[in-house]
Amino acid sequence: MTPMPSPRPRPRSRSRAALGLAVPLLLLAGCASGGTATQSGPDTGTPTEAAPSATPRPSEAATVTPRLALTYDGGVLVLDATSLETVGDLELPGFNRLNGAGDGRHLLVSTAGRFQLLDAGTWSEPHGDHAHHYTQAPTFPDVAWEAEKPGHVVVHDGRTVLFDDGTGDVVAFDSAAVAESEHRALRELTTPSAHHGVAVELADGTLVVSEGTEDERTGTRVLDANGRTVASSDDCPGVHGEAVAADDAVVIGCEDGALVHVGATITKVSSPDPYGRIGNQAGSDVSPVVLGDYKSDPDADLERPTRVSLIDTRTAGLALVDLPASYSFRSLGRGDAGEALVLGTDGALHVIDPEAGTLVRSIPVVDAWEEPDDWQSPRPTLFVLDGSAYVTDPSTDTLHAVDIETGEIWNSVRLPVTPNELTGVTGDVPADDHDHAHDDPAHEDEADEDVHQD
Repeated sequence: MTPMPSPRPRPRSRSRAALGLAVPLLLLAGCASGGTATQSGPDTGTPTEAAPSATPRPSEAATVTPRLALTYDGGVLVLDATSLETVGDLELPGFNRLNGAGDGRHLLVSTAGRFQLLDAGTWSEPHGDHAHHYTQAPTFPDVAWEAEKPGHVVVHDGRTVLFDDGTGDVVAFDSAAVAESEHRALRELTTPSAHHGVAVELADGTLVVSEGTEDERTGTRVLDANGRTVASSDDCPGVHGEAVAADDAVVIGCEDGALVHVGATITKVSSPDPYGRIGNQAGSDVSPVVLGDYKSDPDADLERPTRVSLIDTRTAGLALVDLPASYSFRSLGRGDAGEALVLGTDGALHVIDPEAGTLVRSIPVVDAWEEPDDWQSPRPTLFVLDGSAYVTDPSTDTLHAVDIETGEIWNSVRLPVTPNELTGVTGDVPADDHDHAHDDPAHEDEADEDVHQD
């Protein structure tokens, strides 16, 4: 087992933060702290008033406090991302999936019948040229978006988009308003047929949405800000997964390559093999190259690939990189500088230069492992936050924090549960919010001080 070194101080935070008749994902109110819905609002796509509930008392912190959340069988565990100490343990029955909500504080849990909001209990409030930072106990607020089969949640450039696989309903809203009881969905639509799909909204209002049926996924459609179809493609069998690269280039995976969306132009990227499936991708807003998985055996019950794909959105080119081990769908990530990261079954974090298409180095983190046959079963998982790669090891119930730049494992902890999915929040204020006017008289003197905490 990997030794557990003493924790080091956390690095300074670097986060920056018509297809058919629209049938909205219904926002629920009155969910109990365990996440059980007890009251539903009208079918308007807007929140109803939440029932009164006890709210933890916040404490002011000296600096930004990132937090991690991981699922286990029966709940969600929330940890401080620096100390790795547990700060909350929330019960939630069943198999649950974690998604970012887009505001640096909240998460959306895909659980039975809904997208349940989770308040990770860390946030910052801008005051002129600086911000104040707060923490409190994590909770499940009385907010949830109803869904027959809650699927992908995509966060990009201040918009959060939900996709209901059971109905084909798509709802997009302002990420900053995810927890507000009065906010309205900014966009709603329903795909012609329900399917396991995905939708991505860009800064100019362009919406990329998958096309398909319950039995077959075939391509994508691009809508402008007014909902008009400006481009489409049916040349993407087995549509799955998405990633956004630099300059708002969107990549959608196919069983024979990928589709690259730049504005109203869709370009097919073909795999070098007749069957070359790219189903999971990881993008970076500082890199035009998207990291994807790559499977080439159409007859395999569970293929354990040893190659990853690099899709260049500038040229629509595809390169394959050989790795010394296989990996799983929870193995892909990106560093702050755009590094392509893959957690291998050899227990190492493999760092790839996406421009050169070469393996730069491999960092040993956990013991060797084998991907389980059941995709829902726990396996080592990678999540990247503020320059660190967080890696779980369910065989030992441990979590490790790795400095991507130096390769140092700077903290490790034994968990009280067996971890499954893993994600986190920055607790930070989006960069633009630091410039907001300072209109709180209680902080007028403070605003003039040279105090910038981030």
